[in-house]
Amino acid sequence: MSASEPSSVPGVASMQSKVVAILETRTGEHLAELVARDGATPLLAPALEEVPDVEPGAVAALLDSWRSNPFKMAIFQTGVGTRALFQTTDAQESTPELQRLLEPALVVVRGPKPTGELNARRVRTETVLEAVAGVPIAGRRVLVQRYGEANRRLCAALESRGATVHEIATYRWALPKDTAPLMRLLDELAASRVDAVVFTSAVQIQNLYTIAERANRAGGLAQCLNALIVASIGPVCTRALLSRGIRPTFEANPPKLGPLMTGLAAALKIGPSG
Repeated sequence: MSASEPSSVPGVASMQSKVVAILETRTGEHLAELVARDGATPLLAPALEEVPDVEPGAVAALLDSWRSNPFKMAIFQTGVGTRALFQTTDAQESTPELQRLLEPALVVVRGPKPTGELNARRVRTETVLEAVAGVPIAGRRVLVQRYGEANRRLCAALESRGATVHEIATYRWALPKDTAPLMRLLDELAASRVDAVVFTSAVQIQNLYTIAERANRAGGLAQCLNALIVASIGPVCTRALLSRGIRPTFEANPPKLGPLMTGLAAALKIGPSG
């Protein structure tokens, strides 16, 4: 757990006996643990599934470009996407070349999963994403594994420092294979048995509505949610909520887990009407 994440949620009493729906996939269990630790009941309803999705032609073109114009830095952000990239080069018999091209680059990772995938391929990971602020990149090329909406901020930050950013898509978000938890969430919302819903990406909202539409239950969803605490991780998520007529109770600032959970505890103490 990073320093920005709370060991427990402030305002313990405010969480007692509350039901908090969590649509997050990657860190859903961790969020549920934080919520449960302070007396609330987490309702896990993962709304996303990370599906490998690599265009072989794009990988071949990437390697061609890399040979003549090397990348100073390569940033890997997901385990599934990193594995998918190497599986594609395996099929093209170009993995040894990818490994050679990575050797002189600064290989940056976000979290343990891409680290494990890279280590399994004998690629040395030099640092973590948070530690690259002092690395000179002006006039240099940086390869970034696409990571949804978060890439906008990352790429903008890199470009503001003078880097030329090249993104490679290695996965896409899809509906989870098991949509029963989302159906259960719709049932609980309709029965007024949920106190708060935590949204950590815009795609979660889209997928929740997809399931609701399939069940002919989308019409009243915004009204149900507007009667609850609606927690938004950040501006992109907030815009997606507002586009559906859903008013977030609060938006985490900065858009990180710690402020999200602190805001959740405060909002539950006050109530939906604030």
